[in-house]
Amino acid sequence: MPKHEVIEDALLKIFAGIKQLKEALPSKEFTIDGRLVGDIGEAIVQRDYDMKLYEGLAKDYDGETPCGKKVQIKATFKDSLTFKKISDYYIGIKIFENGLYEEIFNGPGSIIAEHYMHRKGFGIDLLSFPNKKLKELSAKVSSTDRIGKKV
Repeated sequence: MPKHEVIEDALLKIFAGIKQLKEALPSKEFTIDGRLVGDIGEAIVQRDYDMKLYEGLAKDYDGETPCGKKVQIKATFKDSLTFKKISDYYIGIKIFENGLYEEIFNGPGSIIAEHYMHRKGFGIDLLSFPNKKLKELSAKVSSTDRIGKKV
């Protein structure tokens, strides 16, 4: 199977399993968001963007650009993304069940910080922000301040 199809194929299988679990125990949600989602997001971003993931778990950052800028990656299947630490770059994506994704934010973490600095717990707690607003903020980021996609 070609590399680019591996993630999509795996996601279809995961969601089939979650559907079976919900049928077996309808009172539970079997929410997929958590470490699994983060790992899937990191795999997608490393595959498609010009950056390299750190080996294993690293505190606060997931990888870096070729010039050494630190990158925080967040992923969701829902309508919001989380943010805590101001990183050189923040890439947030929304993943769909078919394995496709939408880029929600790609740019300096300072842009999110400037907009939400007033919020209680900012920089201390892991806070959730709506994808819609993050997309608006991302739209204002110049192409030179984004992590480019691999060709």
